[in-house]
Formats: sequence, structure tokens, C-alpha cells
Amino acid sequence: MKKLIYSVAVVMVLIMSSSCKKWLDTQPRDGITRQGFWKTKEDIQAAVSGCYASLLAPPPGVNDRALTEYMFMFGEFRADMIDPAAAALTDELDVFNVNITDNNSLVRWSAFYRTINFCNTVLDNAPGVRDVDPTLTAGQLNAYLSEVLTLRSMMYFYLVRSFRDVPLKLTATTRDTDLQNLPKTAGAAILNQIVSDLKTAETGAVTSYGNNVTDKGRVTKFTVNALLADVYLWMDNYQGCIAECNKVINSQRFAMQSAASSWYLNVFFNGSSTETIFEFANTGAVSNIFFNLLVNRNKRYTASAYLPSDVFIADDVDPDRNFDIRGDAFYNTSDLTITKWGTENISFVNWQAYRITDVLLLKAEALAQTDAGQEALNIIADIRLRRNAVAATAQTVDPADKDGICDYILAERSREFAFEGKRWFDVLRIAKRDNYRRLSVLLGMVAQTVSPAVQQSALAKYQDFNSHYLPILQSELVTDPQLVQNPFYTR
Repeated sequence: MKKLIYSVAVVMVLIMSSSCKKWLDTQPRDGITRQGFWKTKEDIQAAVSGCYASLLAPPPGVNDRALTEYMFMFGEFRADMIDPAAAALTDELDVFNVNITDNNSLVRWSAFYRTINFCNTVLDNAPGVRDVDPTLTAGQLNAYLSEVLTLRSMMYFYLVRSFRDVPLKLTATTRDTDLQNLPKTAGAAILNQIVSDLKTAETGAVTSYGNNVTDKGRVTKFTVNALLADVYLWMDNYQGCIAECNKVINSQRFAMQSAASSWYLNVFFNGSSTETIFEFANTGAVSNIFFNLLVNRNKRYTASAYLPSDVFIADDVDPDRNFDIRGDAFYNTSDLTITKWGTENISFVNWQAYRITDVLLLKAEALAQTDAGQEALNIIADIRLRRNAVAATAQTVDPADKDGICDYILAERSREFAFEGKRWFDVLRIAKRDNYRRLSVLLGMVAQTVSPAVQQSALAKYQDFNSHYLPILQSELVTDPQLVQNPFYTR
């Protein structure tokens, strides 16, 4: 174990060290990674472990936010579930006021590209280990490659949903000669690449590593299926989404837990629950960044003030005994402090990438779009029953009303995945469908959440579809002259 821990530390330093400001230059520049490493299957295991470690924290000596913080911000700060707290940064206030510029430090994408490059390093170098380590089987190699293909796909999926068109780099940067300036690739092309990679990953991924904790904290075949279902729904490929969801559901390996007091503790705090498909497992090695972000007295975000009245509505008969278990576990109604990711310093709550409820609601949305509305409504009803949702948040929807069902799903997802970095993407997915036929969904959210002083300006900006994607940071444009700024931010 000590040897493995040392190997992980070494490969993290090798893979993560950087001396050049170019975002592609995330490898040491002397070739040591290939020449001094990649000799045994244990080296591959250590490198893959390094990829997972990059999900939780930046490498030593790198002054950047954790990847999970960017995931949280990109999925939440343009939506309606959080508000700025007293300690919010100026750049954060600008985002909340729909005043985003290419100098805003929050639109940095380097954390995603670091992990992409770690994955590329494994993909480039791991196959050669079979030439020098006869104990490495083809099945073991393919399983490792499937893990990093899936992690890379997840990173690109976040980038496409956040920036749309971004540079696509599928090989590792390891030496000066590897450095290159890359133009942006169309988001649609990157989505196709993601689909292709995930189909490849599925063929080599394992169904189980033999123990529950590892099955939840490492990529399995079901992680691949869940991510691909999410991608397909974003692409409006409803049958593809349903097929991938069914693979997860029909495996019978995942199940919602009952509405008991231990639900939150089991799923989020302890982790490795029956609900979890894939989580960023934090076993105490890295301090949870969300304490300082959401809980302490200098916190930067709180829950939105409208949640008690519009999302987690109190039961109008007996609110002390009848209440949605999610609201009580996710935030404090008294001061709107978000408690979902832990309330103690140091806390180690696991970031939930996918749970079975996510897959069920993805399937429900696809079903609604394929004239299977009643089946979609049945899924919603089952989840609400397990979460002890109150009658005040129930909706009566015609099974033939696609838009009505999707609105119901959107409302249910706001309760189920509050503060999980999914809300903006959920709203944008609904709004952009059928050539932005339902832009009003996004505009309605903006009208409800932005300050009245900037409301008309914000609504005017969001009429431009290009504004729904973040700008490329100005320093990236300077570093890479082939990059072109996203259209909305060139005016």
C-alpha cells in the first residue's frame, strides 16, 4: 500500500507539474514521464489514481480552485438555486448580475483541461506497458482505458455545456515539441467524440471491482451508461437516452432508499449507497472546499430566498411531521445556509456525479418526448413517494402534455439535485430544445432571480443564444492566438 501511495504521489507530480503558462503545457518538459515510468501495471494503476485525485483538488503548487468548485459554479451561479452571500467576490456578483466578461476569473477552464491531459497521458502510454509487463492482461488494460476515457468524456461534457465550442485535445502534452496552439472545435463535433469514446469505454469497463466502495468511487460500465444517457438527452437523442438508462435500471444494482432520517447520511456523508452510481469519493485525503464556500461565516453563497416558498414548500396541514426529506437535509430555512456538502470543518462529503434518481429522471424526460407521458409521470410519482414530497409541490399533468411533464421533471430535479451543479444545465437543456422553442423557461428563471435593477438588461442579453455560454478567459486568448472569443462577448 505504501508503494502504491508513493507511486500515486510521484505520478501526480509528474503528470501535474507545470512551468509554462500555456494551458496545454501541463506535463514536465523533459520526457521523464515516458522514460522513467510506464513499466508495470502498477504504474498504470497509479496514473489512473492520479486522474481520480485531480477531480478533488489541484496539484501541489498550483493556485487554482478545485474541479468540484468549478462544477458547482458552472452549474449553479447562472441559475436560480443560490444567491450571493456577504462574502461573495466581485466576479461572482458580476455573474449574478448577468455582467460576465472575459476577464472574470470564474470562467477559467484549466481544471478541466488538467484532468483531460492526465487522462490523455494514460491513453497514450498505458498500451505500451503490455510490451514490458507480461502480467498485464488485455482485459485489465482495457478496463483502465475505459475509466480514463469516461473521465475525459465527463470533462468535455462540462466544457461543451458551459462554453459550447472549445479546443479538443485527444493526445497528451509531455514535451515542448508537443505544444501547439489549438483552435476551437464545434460543440456538436465534441459531443460526437464523447459518444464514440463512451461506446468504446463501455466495451472494456467492468461491472464491479468486487467491493461496494470501489464500485461507487471508480468508473464502472454503469457510470458509462449514465453519462451517455445524459449526453444523449442533451443531444435530443431520446431513444438513445432511454436505452442507456434501461441498462442501469435493469441491472438491479441501484435502488432509492426510503424516506428515513438516515437517507442523507447514507447517500452523501457516508457515500457508497445503493443510490449512487458514481461519486467523487473523498476518504479524508482532501479537505472539502464547500465548507468555506457555503457554510462558514464568510461564505460566498447561500440558498436562494425563494426556495422555502417555491421549491421546498411546507406542508399546509402538519409541517412538523410531513415534509420533503430533501429540503430539510440540503439547507437551513432559518438562514438559508447550504448544508448539503457538510457543516463541519473539516468535512468530507462525497460529490455525487450520478445517482439512480438522475437516471430515472433523464429517462422520464426522454419518455415525455416520445409520447410515453404516463410512464414518465409514474417515475416522478415514485421518486416523490420515496422522498416524502408534500402535496403542495404535486402537479396534475396530462400525459399527452410534453411540455407540462418536462416542467414537472424540471421542478422535481430542482428538489432532488439542489446545489449539485446541475440546475443551469437542466434549464438550458429544456430551453434550447427544438431550436429554442422554450426560451421562455430560461427567461422566466432569470426574471425571478436577478436584481430588479438589472432585470431588463439581463433579459435582453439572454435573448441572444450565444449569451448562454461562458466567455473564454482573456488570458487564454492571449496565450493561444488560434482561439476565437465566443460571439456574444466580442461586442
